Amino acid sequence: MSRPLRPTSSRASLCSGGDFDWEPALRRLDELNARVEDPTLWDRPAEAQAVSRERSQLADKIEAVRSIERELRDACEYAELADMEGDEDSLNEARAALSGLKGRAARAELEALLSGEADGNDAYLEIKSGAGGTESQDWAGMLMRMYSRWARAHGYEVDVIEESPGEQAGISSATLHVKGPNAYGWLKTETGVHRLVRISPFDSNAKRHTSFASAGVSPVVDDTIEIEINPADVRTDTYRASGSGGQHVNKTDSAVRLTHNPTGIVVACQAGRSQHANREEAWKMLRARLYERELAIREAAAQALEDQKSDIGWGHQIRSYVLQPYQMVKDLRTDVETSDTAGVLDGDLDQFMGAALAQRVGATREGEAA
Repeated sequence: MSRPLRPTSSRASLCSGGDFDWEPALRRLDELNARVEDPTLWDRPAEAQAVSRERSQLADKIEAVRSIERELRDACEYAELADMEGDEDSLNEARAALSGLKGRAARAELEALLSGEADGNDAYLEIKSGAGGTESQDWAGMLMRMYSRWARAHGYEVDVIEESPGEQAGISSATLHVKGPNAYGWLKTETGVHRLVRISPFDSNAKRHTSFASAGVSPVVDDTIEIEINPADVRTDTYRASGSGGQHVNKTDSAVRLTHNPTGIVVACQAGRSQHANREEAWKMLRARLYERELAIREAAAQALEDQKSDIGWGHQIRSYVLQPYQMVKDLRTDVETSDTAGVLDGDLDQFMGAALAQRVGATREGEAA
């Protein structure tokens, strides 16, 4: 029996990209540990919060790499012993363990690319239906379910901030608050228009329809990031909440909509039980949207930002989901595709996010090198 192949692994391959080169990462963690132990740091709460957050995120990344290295070493030793004893069952177990580690290492390598200023933050995910009435509203509802399933499968918490139901099915719009480490870093690659082709369940003639819906992602900003907003530039509207809720929520004008006149950005919140709570959350969302806009400008992506404001329709989509006459989901930016449409719509999005993230980081580095 031939000896099993021993996978190669190096910290350089797992930790390349961004600010997570191995030796600098260890030195930075030592610096952060020393700062956290300095009692005078806690006299400056905002700075202490930022330092603690960076320390926690960096420590988690380092431990993830060390954990993979330990399990890789154990699996290889187990495989060699099984090979010497001719134990095929144990050898298959070792192969399965190594295969799982390969997937974890690939994800760790991608997460090392999440070194943007706000990549580690929570995210607001806004979904809007395009032209087409019930068809597009149903598709927007399917996207909301898809992203919610992806988030929960990765341990993220999902709160519905605003949801406007469709006329017959689905949603007209919704805003989700996705909470957890690197939520924005992963989801930011999903901003754009999503196109669905299927036999319409709402068409008695069973004709094929094309529908569009858009996703927009903004980082949740905390008190350590200052966003200047002139209150005179913001129009506030209140209205009656349209979603589920208690009697007080549905019988008073508790929902709040903010419009930032200089940029045209509009946010809305109706999840809270009081107008005060909704107003506070809406202002957080507005700061997040303006911050995301500033990040886009810094990354020389002003044109892409304008594209996000375009009509939700032909020529602006980032991904196509075809259910009829064949089964295919294809990302139009990276050419990654799969025939497992059911899996994708159930939240299996990692292959698309990973490829888009790697492409985005590569383009940024090429621009810096130039």
